[in-house]
Amino acid sequence: MRHRRAGKKLGRDSAHRKALYSNLAGALIEHGRIKTTEAKAKAVKPFAEQMITLGKRGDLHARRLALAELRSQFVVHQLFSDVAPRFADRPGGYTRIVKLGPRLGDAAEMVYLELVDYQPAGAAPVTTAAS
Repeated sequence: MRHRRAGKKLGRDSAHRKALYSNLAGALIEHGRIKTTEAKAKAVKPFAEQMITLGKRGDLHARRLALAELRSQFVVHQLFSDVAPRFADRPGGYTRIVKLGPRLGDAAEMVYLELVDYQPAGAAPVTTAAS
């Protein structure tokens, strides 16, 4: 029985799972939206939100912690300079999961994991009626 065992194994050992989380979170921070399976999205969502919270802190220790997890100078710089300031006044819930339907090859449930302020390229920006 798996009583009190948090997290999913995703059919990987711990090192492979840690690398998967790091790569998916890095791609999410870099691109704003990633297409993945529902199980992977649900597993990496808390990890990505924790990285954005580190970015909101903005101090040197938070930057080093993020770099230790994400392992990419470019992604960490983008997290601290671009992504985190956009969520400065938001207390959490930085990502959303949008279901797409089953994948053709193996019928795995596919989703978009995206930042809540993500705007697709070519879409008109949403403006509020503040006159």
